[in-house]
Amino acid sequence: MDVEPKRNSMRKWAAIFLVISLLIGVAMMLIHENSRIVAERVRAKLEEIQRTLPPGVRVEPLYDRTDLVRRTIATVSRNLIEGGLLVIAVLLLLLGSFKGGLIVSAAIPLSMLVAFMGMVQAGISGNLMSLGAIDFGLIVDGSVVMVENILRRLGHRKGGEEALPLIREAGQEVARPIFFAVLIIVLVYVPVLTLGGVEGKMFRPMAATVLFALAASLIIALTLMPVACWYAFRKGVTEKHTWVMKRLSAVYAPALHGAIRFPLATAGVALLVFGASLGVAPFMGAEYIPTLDEGSIVVMMYRVPGISVAESLHGNEIIESVLHHFPEVERVVCRTGRPEVATDPMAIDQSDVYVYLKPRDQWPVQRTKEDLIAAMKAALQTEAPGAAYVFSQPIQMRTSELMEAGVRSDIAVKLYGPDLDVLREKADQIARVVERVQGAGDVRAERVAGLPYLRVRVRRDAIARHGLDASDVLDTVEAIGGKPVGQIVEGNRRFALQVRFEQAQRASAEDIRNLKIADPDGHFIPLSQLADVFDEEGPAQISRENGQRRISVEVNVRGRDLAGFVAEARRAVERNVEIPEGYTIEWGGKFEQLESASQRLIVAVPLALLLIFVLLYLNFKEWTPALIIFLNIPLAATGGIFALLLRGMPFSISAGVGFIALFGIAVLNGVVLLTYISQLRDEGVDLEEAVRQGAETRLRPVLMTALVASLGFVPMAFSQGAGAEVQRPLATVVIGGLVTSTLLTLLVVPSLYQYVERRRLARRGSA
Repeated sequence: MDVEPKRNSMRKWAAIFLVISLLIGVAMMLIHENSRIVAERVRAKLEEIQRTLPPGVRVEPLYDRTDLVRRTIATVSRNLIEGGLLVIAVLLLLLGSFKGGLIVSAAIPLSMLVAFMGMVQAGISGNLMSLGAIDFGLIVDGSVVMVENILRRLGHRKGGEEALPLIREAGQEVARPIFFAVLIIVLVYVPVLTLGGVEGKMFRPMAATVLFALAASLIIALTLMPVACWYAFRKGVTEKHTWVMKRLSAVYAPALHGAIRFPLATAGVALLVFGASLGVAPFMGAEYIPTLDEGSIVVMMYRVPGISVAESLHGNEIIESVLHHFPEVERVVCRTGRPEVATDPMAIDQSDVYVYLKPRDQWPVQRTKEDLIAAMKAALQTEAPGAAYVFSQPIQMRTSELMEAGVRSDIAVKLYGPDLDVLREKADQIARVVERVQGAGDVRAERVAGLPYLRVRVRRDAIARHGLDASDVLDTVEAIGGKPVGQIVEGNRRFALQVRFEQAQRASAEDIRNLKIADPDGHFIPLSQLADVFDEEGPAQISRENGQRRISVEVNVRGRDLAGFVAEARRAVERNVEIPEGYTIEWGGKFEQLESASQRLIVAVPLALLLIFVLLYLNFKEWTPALIIFLNIPLAATGGIFALLLRGMPFSISAGVGFIALFGIAVLNGVVLLTYISQLRDEGVDLEEAVRQGAETRLRPVLMTALVASLGFVPMAFSQGAGAEVQRPLATVVIGGLVTSTLLTLLVVPSLYQYVERRRLARRGSA
């Protein structure tokens, strides 16, 4: 008899049935802590614990967000460096002075140093949002105007004139417009500080950091720049226009002449373009915040309620096998159920499958993450049917749960009412209707029924005949699961002492019916003679919110904007689902956050714009220039809207913050231009000559401020790194808006100003 094959077979089966004990722990971060620092501390502590563990036992992190933090910080750092280099290149290319370009560039590190000091004092960490929206072009705008004006005045210096008085006069000429312009930009960011909830936690640090940097840049522009120019140019400087500026000036002069000659036609074209942008804006769609690609996937799996632990674990093995077949997958970890003490308890029928992906450059087939998710879902529905699968990301899932009381999807259709059966029926109808709406993905109605129950109903007449109380029966029933009868103390540790029936006595309903209960005379009576014991289906869970029973239908939106999907889904539900009296429906999730943030901005932005207009009036002491510059704000939005449409991006809170930044830059250029025109008129220059000379003289600073601001955002607009999804809409809006606002400032503002002032002077002369 050959024994060796049998031994090999036994070893094989032993290996197959080997059970590895696995203990999963979750490190919960305290509020106001830094995730990267906490993760590093946890990793160091785990290494320390590993050295104390017995052989064969190891601690292995399953999920660590530090990698995502590092990748997003790397994206932000790369964008800042590239943006800074582009800003410096523009300064050197248009300013016509290498020393002047370096002096202006010095404002970048100095302003950032002050911003970092402010962040430390305010407890703001360096992250995707706090650093991601900083534009070096915005920081140097004030210094650009100051140094350009000083160079222009020094370039026209006559023999024998001292440099210091000229620098002082040049600085005084632009100090007021610089101060008011930067103050206006500061006011523009105030609405961002009013945001609450998750959007407030994301964007308030960004606004605070920008305000720190702007405050520093204003002080630097008004103090350091004139001093640095005196040291660098006190021996003299020759004003010269670069080849680029000469070409631009040659194009601008005839264009300006045509705009001034036909002011109403010029303004009409601007208003026509603005009207076109308002006409197409409703088709742009809207979403809360662009989804950040975390580099990992979470598959939330929902099975039939009441499934056994063994079946649930067997299903996990099948799912892991299916997902491991995808070459993009590095590792798969399943986590089934969570206790009631957790932040979000889950039953045994629910599992979270963490799918860790390889870096994009290691994917054999270059496809989008959405395509990969679609392929995974199709494979799971084919290879592991019988469960509902919802796809998300680790941090995104946790954030959604915390925001919406356990809801893990983009949208939650919440139905409130008293009857659980009616709620379930209507939720199923809503799910079927919403599933047919374009863009609906992972539609799932919350399962509130189908859990098997063992019901024990005490018969009062039967226990009365035997002289028993209901508590005698219920104590026996409680011992099926374990009845506490005392406590064991071992040193500082305490353990509950429980009485419990053996497994054989509680394995089935029939075994439970045969359990014996003693009466006062010592006779043992089967439980079946004292109570009805039967199986039934009952609620799997009962969710409550605002004092009412609630059931939710969860939906993920794929391939279209959030607001447009909700609007269409609402209409479909209103047409096809009849909601009974006493029941209410509510749309929550990310859409609710979008509405909340939009309502705050609707109130805060007009108030900030009113304050901006007041500042403009205080700067000019006249209504006419204040109103003309104020036109820059709505008309500057034209380019931002068209830029979003061109790139296929919906409106989001990120894009809204971009519009806010855009308005500030647009106002700055208008203030710089009209302040100089007003100054020329105060010196006795004729209106037409003041407008022409002022516009042509301020061409360079206006172009420089617009170019450095827009080019500073170019790396963010086209970045593909981790976290770039949140930055792209903001940068796209600023770049597109600056194109239209610059044209408006250089052509429409001078022509309108001359037209309005000419009519005012004519009325005064006739009077």
